[in-house]
Amino acid sequence: MSAIALASGSAFLFGAMTVLIRLALRSGVAPEVGTALTVLPALGVTALAALGRGEQDLVGAWPFLLAGLLAPGLSQILFTFGVRDAGASRSSVIVGTAPLFAVAIAIGLLGEPLVAGLVLGAALIVAGGILLASERRRPEHFRRVGVVFALGATLAFATRDSLIRWLGTEATTVEAGAAALATMLAGAVVTLAFALPARQGWTRRAAGAFVPAGIAYGLSYVLLFEAFYRGKVSVVSPIVATESLWGVALSALVLGRSERVGRRLVAGALLVVAGGILIAIYR
Repeated sequence: MSAIALASGSAFLFGAMTVLIRLALRSGVAPEVGTALTVLPALGVTALAALGRGEQDLVGAWPFLLAGLLAPGLSQILFTFGVRDAGASRSSVIVGTAPLFAVAIAIGLLGEPLVAGLVLGAALIVAGGILLASERRRPEHFRRVGVVFALGATLAFATRDSLIRWLGTEATTVEAGAAALATMLAGAVVTLAFALPARQGWTRRAAGAFVPAGIAYGLSYVLLFEAFYRGKVSVVSPIVATESLWGVALSALVLGRSERVGRRLVAGALLVVAGGILIAIYR
């Protein structure tokens, strides 16, 4: 399967995961418990994918454990809180701003050059954020703190992506399946440690509600790693950035009026994705 097809599948599944988390949270489960119940099935999916291909070098993949502490560890916790408070569609758009954070990290810490394409991409993302912030009609469940949670998750995602690209192409020879499993394993440990103190919500019904989200997340993760290992970042990243559009489209289709997907939200998502594509091309 080509890197383009893999990246497209990963983007769609991540958008679907966002909507599925929102649906599962309607059961009243605490976000921290929901996060763990999402990551555990995802861990099972990545384990099956790695073992099925004979990629079991977890010892060699230890650097990816560090990446997993950021994402899906910290990032998925923050993201689930963001989906609860800001909604699935708006959290998807905010996560789409990850390229802006990634390029800021690369320029500030890695000394990458600042070129006109990056500036334009950043401007488009900022414009999309302004449209999102200027919305007049928001869902009844919307809380501004959800935006803060989603931004925190985005920063963790961006840092993790930069680290994975470096580890996967320069620092290690670990195969994609083992790398994905290592990061997901570390993420599972973090989310479980955060969720275990919550004594309520650990029920079969709650676990069943989050299984679809976990499966979608696990498959998205496996495809993401395969795409980055097989294709150029300038090709894969713009396609993965369309997860924001999938999140908005699926939210409108599945969640309906409860998400209040309006013109400004759609326009903001388009600007954010366009900015992400420019940043990926010019990096």
